[in-house]
Amino acid sequence: MRAPGGRSRLRARAGRAVARGEAKGRALGRGAPVRRLRALVPVVVPVLLAIADAMLVNGLELDLEVGVSMLAAAALLLRQRFPLLVFLFTLPGLYIGYIWFAPMIGLYTLAVRRPGRARLGICAVLLIAAHFFPYPITDFELTVYRENTLVLIDACVTSAAPIALGLLVRTRQELASRVEDLTRSLRREDRLLADRVKTTERARLAREMHDVVAHQVSLISLQAGAVQVSTEDPEARAGARTIRELSVRTLEELRHMVGVLRADGGEAAEAHRLAPQPDLTELPRLIEMSALDVTYEGGVAAGASGTKTVERAAFRTVQEALTNIRKHAPGARVRVRVDPVDAVRGEGSGRGEGSGRTAGSGRAGGSGRVEESRAAHGLRVEIRNGPPDAAATVPALPGGGHGLVGLRERAQSLGGTLEARHTSDGGFVVRAEFPYGAG
Repeated sequence: MRAPGGRSRLRARAGRAVARGEAKGRALGRGAPVRRLRALVPVVVPVLLAIADAMLVNGLELDLEVGVSMLAAAALLLRQRFPLLVFLFTLPGLYIGYIWFAPMIGLYTLAVRRPGRARLGICAVLLIAAHFFPYPITDFELTVYRENTLVLIDACVTSAAPIALGLLVRTRQELASRVEDLTRSLRREDRLLADRVKTTERARLAREMHDVVAHQVSLISLQAGAVQVSTEDPEARAGARTIRELSVRTLEELRHMVGVLRADGGEAAEAHRLAPQPDLTELPRLIEMSALDVTYEGGVAAGASGTKTVERAAFRTVQEALTNIRKHAPGARVRVRVDPVDAVRGEGSGRGEGSGRTAGSGRAGGSGRVEESRAAHGLRVEIRNGPPDAAATVPALPGGGHGLVGLRERAQSLGGTLEARHTSDGGFVVRAEFPYGAG
């Protein structure tokens, strides 16, 4: 009984989705004519006003006055593209047909689009002349001072008004453009200020991290040195020496990271370039100091083929995996294998490990997600551990829960893949593949 109801609900949802799509399509269909209408209004309305002006002044009888007036009105269709030519074309309509709208609109458009002082001055004088002198010119009476003065004032106002309005509109457009540029500049300055604040805070955090961690690691190194000198047990002396070496390496890497965090631009690049970076040549030493039962199978000659970036990523992958094994699978047997591959291609899916643990613990999560990647040549790194030893003591080591996430991000940034999953025997496997071309 549930299945038909479920199908009915699905059909109802599909029908509503289709109806919404049709409504949106109709709205878009209605919007297109509205946009076209809005684009036509600034072009058509001035022409209609000029035609109405011509008919009101000259009537409907077809003669010279009506002809030049209608031609002047029709010329306004091209006023946005050829403002100067259109204005000159409307002057006969003003001189012969006594129309006002067409030449005033033409002069306004010229002031908005071509606001040169000399050009506007000459056009203003032409409009005043066409308005002041009658048609035909023989009807002009120089002695009618009062009437000529009134006509001249009217012609000057008729010429000045569209120029003033056009310059005002253009100035407003320029101000709007400058305000927009200023807004973008302020936003850019805000971003730069935020970046500067982040840089300052990063430097402060780097100093604090260096002061705290370096102090603690130095104490560890000193205590290990004291144990190495005072003890007679060879195994204890070897362990103390290993602790001192690890402490020194930790301080070196910490100093490098603090230098990168505190430096800017070229200084950061220089610090990154000068700092010692691990590669495959240091894997045996890393495995030796891990205090784990590790079998290392290296099928790649370190530095022989590839890039330092890929080798460093492989080293960090092994380092993080061994750290997580010490945390979550103490006493487990581990196998580390590094092999070259002719083609890197991984396909698969799974649940990402939110905890970032790579060892086989009950809370480690599911398998890692693998993204598809291809490259001509690459490097495969696999760290596989068995089940933890039940008799071994689990060390109470803190964890941030970001180890596996960081490994996956590093692999993806190089165009590679990362897979992390449980094995059937209760262990865990981490497999990463890196293309050399991305390094």
